[in-house]
Amino acid sequence: MGTIGTAFCGFNVKFVDMVVRMLKGWCGILLLLIVFMGVKAQNDLGSTFKTQPYVSFSDASGGFPLFGNGSVAPLIVAENDYSGVHRVAAHLQKDLLMVTGQRPELISKDFSGLKSAVIIGTLGQSSLIDGLVTAGKIDVSDVAGRWEVSLIQVVENPLEGIDRALVIVGSDKRGTMFGMFDLSAQIGVSPWYWWADVPVEKQSELYVKAGRYNLGEPKVQYRGIFLNDEEPALGGWVRENFGDFNADFYGHVYELLLRMKGNFLWPAMWGKAHADDDINNAILADEYGIVISYSHHEPMMRAHVEWSRYGEGLWDYTKNKEKLDQFWTEGVARNNGYESFITIGMRGDGDEAMSDDRNIDLLTDIVANQRRIIEEVTEKPAEEVPQVWALYKEVQEYYDMGMRVPDDIMLLYCDDNWGNVRRMPDDKERAREGGLGMYYHFDYVGGPRNYKWINTNPLPKIWEQNKLTYAHGVNKLWVVNVGDLKPMEFPIQFYLDLAWDPDRFEAEDVAKYSEVWARQQFGENYAKEIAGFMDHYGKINGRRKPEMLDWNTFSLLNYREFERVADEYNALAAKAAKVNEQIPDNYRDAYYQLVLYPIERPPTSIISIMPLLKIICMRGRAEAWPIKWPIACAIIMRRIH
Repeated sequence: MGTIGTAFCGFNVKFVDMVVRMLKGWCGILLLLIVFMGVKAQNDLGSTFKTQPYVSFSDASGGFPLFGNGSVAPLIVAENDYSGVHRVAAHLQKDLLMVTGQRPELISKDFSGLKSAVIIGTLGQSSLIDGLVTAGKIDVSDVAGRWEVSLIQVVENPLEGIDRALVIVGSDKRGTMFGMFDLSAQIGVSPWYWWADVPVEKQSELYVKAGRYNLGEPKVQYRGIFLNDEEPALGGWVRENFGDFNADFYGHVYELLLRMKGNFLWPAMWGKAHADDDINNAILADEYGIVISYSHHEPMMRAHVEWSRYGEGLWDYTKNKEKLDQFWTEGVARNNGYESFITIGMRGDGDEAMSDDRNIDLLTDIVANQRRIIEEVTEKPAEEVPQVWALYKEVQEYYDMGMRVPDDIMLLYCDDNWGNVRRMPDDKERAREGGLGMYYHFDYVGGPRNYKWINTNPLPKIWEQNKLTYAHGVNKLWVVNVGDLKPMEFPIQFYLDLAWDPDRFEAEDVAKYSEVWARQQFGENYAKEIAGFMDHYGKINGRRKPEMLDWNTFSLLNYREFERVADEYNALAAKAAKVNEQIPDNYRDAYYQLVLYPIERPPTSIISIMPLLKIICMRGRAEAWPIKWPIACAIIMRRIH
């Protein structure tokens, strides 16, 4: 594997002549195709920056026995707490089963006979938690009234008959959920246990150290992802395993977001409509506390494809205002009562500019009518309903030319689709009541070229651009386009951890993060090596995205450029393959998905073949081979892709 690129670097004229002669026969074309097929076959081989660690895998002095003496502590959630809290408590129950081999009881009433328990609840909603506060058993002065705060504390004699308890309190619904999933991460359950098959190691003991642990408040209020450009990869997989983009599928997405302390989603939209495909998608999102919005060009809680399904006439406000207003009214009504951000404004059909004209007056009128609809449907003043206006592509030009929206609407800035922030707010914009957000990209489909195959996003760049964003007061919403989700596990988790608290990340922390992340997925033994692989492949894949590589990218003639690049790729691939042979068998699936595949695929599929292809085709053309050389080149190119 590691010698393919080097071998191609060392080819000479005689070798090329041999290949050209071989290609001049139809059987030669078939033989070369088989060779290249063999090349591919040969290579078909918790929040990470947590708060202070509070879980011990051995008996800690004064610690609470979450799992000790062969028994696991039961979980108690008040009947009157949020249904989403009960749902996440069931996830915690399953996580404890995976770690301990025993399923704890999940109880909502009749606590008699219990000597210890985990008491879980939301301040102001759970009768159990409010009772503990009233009795002076817990101090919530640094929790009450705050956003998504979790408190984890060992409490003596919390309830009659119970000697000790681990209490998990949330300032709100998501705070309670985050507290439970933070405990799951600390006992060894990766956020990617389902999505990337990361193993869960069994433990013989689990203790929570005595003390009080406030997990803090997020610095960015809304933090989430955009499932986009999801065909054919994610789309085909979802239809094969779930039938459609329904609540069975989205339940896994919502759970993943919560495990990484995310709270916001732009759902998949290539031919899909989140609430229209399955109304339970919206219901379940609200239960989990996931804030649903629709993407930058899908206004008023309606997916773009819904206009194809139900719209009448043109997507043109100057000619079809009445039908468009009705369409948008139905979208807001369908989502009324669920926590959401309503995208306002309008782009042309298919995420294009409305027209070549800079019709600011028209767009201003559209926004005013949309806010009127919002008020009529919700029966609230428009300024009390969260709204967002995306300054994407030509819309930023409208803004720069003087278009303005009411002060309560969030302005969502955007990068240049390639991870470079385009615009920062001035003092007046930072003072906006609606706040400021940033739409960022790990994946992109559009001009001048798409990139969506694998992760090409080095962490230092993500840190630098988004730290800059935060430093300029953009802290209401961070949302990142993650494409199919699957190839982007590493940068997604970094992005959401960074969004929780950008202040804790300095430049020197980025490399440390990679090692902590690798340890969470693969354990201690190979964490340092794997972290080095992740950082290195992010650098070289980000240096030139695989979709941008062609036979002119690296010089064959000057400074040994192609040879040096190929050697770097191959050396990294060889090291990653060696660890794959050494790592325990139960980690191999996760290792392949998260580490090995994004390292192996670019060099073996593109780098090694491009220069040979160039010379073969150029020599074939020079020898007046008018028919067969284009066919041969087409066959090889088809094999590459």
